[in-house]
Amino acid sequence: MSSKETNLKEKFRIALNSTAKVISDDFDLNKKNLEEKKNKDIISLEIDDLTNPSDFIRLRAETDSSALKKKFSDDLIYKKNLPSNTSSRSLYNIAEKIRYEALGGQMLKGIEKNFNENYSQIINHKKKDQLKTKEDVPVAEAFELYMLKNFHKIKLNPLTSRMLNFWEKDFENSIEKHREFLMNNLEDQEIYSSKFSQILEEMDIFQSDEDNEKKEENQDQGQDNPSNDDERSDNEDNKDENNEQETQASLDADYSIDEFNLDEQLNEAESDEQISEQIVKKNIENINLDYKIFTTQYDEIVKAENLENADEANKLRKSLDQQLIGFQDVITKLANKLQRQLLAKQNRAWEFDLEEGLLDSSKLPRIIMDPYNSLSFKKEKDLDFKDTVVTLLIDNSGSMRGRPITIAAICADILSRTLERCSVKVEILGFTTKNWKGGQCRELWTKNSKPKTPGRLNDLRHIIYKSADTHWRQAKNNLGLMLKEGLLKENIDGEAISWAYNRIKKRKEERKILMVISDGAPVDDSTLSVNSGDFLEKHLKKIVKFIENKSDIEVLAIGIGHDVSRYYDKAIKITDVNELGDVMISQLSSLFETGKRYH
Repeated sequence: MSSKETNLKEKFRIALNSTAKVISDDFDLNKKNLEEKKNKDIISLEIDDLTNPSDFIRLRAETDSSALKKKFSDDLIYKKNLPSNTSSRSLYNIAEKIRYEALGGQMLKGIEKNFNENYSQIINHKKKDQLKTKEDVPVAEAFELYMLKNFHKIKLNPLTSRMLNFWEKDFENSIEKHREFLMNNLEDQEIYSSKFSQILEEMDIFQSDEDNEKKEENQDQGQDNPSNDDERSDNEDNKDENNEQETQASLDADYSIDEFNLDEQLNEAESDEQISEQIVKKNIENINLDYKIFTTQYDEIVKAENLENADEANKLRKSLDQQLIGFQDVITKLANKLQRQLLAKQNRAWEFDLEEGLLDSSKLPRIIMDPYNSLSFKKEKDLDFKDTVVTLLIDNSGSMRGRPITIAAICADILSRTLERCSVKVEILGFTTKNWKGGQCRELWTKNSKPKTPGRLNDLRHIIYKSADTHWRQAKNNLGLMLKEGLLKENIDGEAISWAYNRIKKRKEERKILMVISDGAPVDDSTLSVNSGDFLEKHLKKIVKFIENKSDIEVLAIGIGHDVSRYYDKAIKITDVNELGDVMISQLSSLFETGKRYH
């Protein structure tokens, strides 16, 4: 191999690794870890050949996939939702891989291009002869083609289309009705994985395998010869062992056994962390025992920019800017106070007169004056300012129309800018419903002869105005969309807080603050007309209590014109909406000033 080629490979490897670090956000500036991480690559791809353009495409796509897995895929959630049916685990793995790759494609167009080119390349090189029956096409291969076609929008060639045709109807029967729900929940691994696991468990194509297993068990149990019991038991153990080995071998390399220790997960005692995860899951399930939902198929999680075209978004932003002028002085003063406080916490602090550390040059004159004086050293102190993320969850109900929603949008705008200057990430979310009077959900309930106590009976709309990793400049037009005519409808607070909680709990920041801005109790006429009057309130109380007592997320609520302290331990009531900016900033300021102190 020539030195020129070696040099190219090394440069390309460094470029790939740098890209992976940026995509995966794997920048650990902790001094202790810097030495350990030095010279360590995030990815470990073998660069065998760079003679064809296809080699560059493949390596870029594989690097992107590895980095996105690191950023978006939690291995505990992955393992927790593994289907019990061993036949479907390879499909579950493909579904998870497609999820984080699709998220990456939404994040950056370059990533999407790399995947599209790589998968198109793979598809165009497929060569299979004698495709006559379903048995000629492995189900995992067909499932990957189905996911690429529907979730990555990759165009199949005639051969791969033919391969998928054998299985497509089976997949459609199980997945089609859930596809929109899955697409809307790509960012929430817990919801997506548990749903996919359930779909795969119930898939007809795997039922026959389970039936055969049961028949074999029954036949074994029907034998009367007790002398064969031990032998049969040994055989069954061996069968189980072989089945597990086959299952593990079939899993995609992206979730290899070495990485996730599935043997230990399935056969050995569970670790404290896994037990803790299970307890949390069980508690959430218990909360939802009394809370029924008639259907989730019409719910949506939508990015604000998809609610309106760019021209209309610009107009609404200008309208918000005009109204912001009247509040600019007051809120900016408060924002500056918060900014000074945060930056003061982040300033450097030093310990002086130490025997080791960095040489303190300010003390050198005394050595010149008296050579018998010893050298003085200084060391930077560890500061007690935790990496922080703040989620603002804003009630987008009809009762917020007019001045309240305008002030909420203005305050979200100011806070977002202020906190970002201090390296505190901010996520801004809204919650409402798609329709008045129940929408498509109620229509379906009516068609199904109106069963009693159906539970929540409206179509949810959860809105992402600004994600935590999006800069204010990129999302500022979205905040104007809170003023969009016809957007504000009903408010189902319990599910909205559960959604916001699931988003913030996945963040890597040490400190997480959830601030809820609402103007009262949850109200949805369609739901409350066919359930008990406190149906939505009960669920809200249980969800909030769970987050406050069982998680490390700090919850703070601001009630506009209504006392919300019956739902939240930490709650402030404001009578005049003009107080909102003052209260939001001063309460956040109080949290940062004294940790968890609240008054």
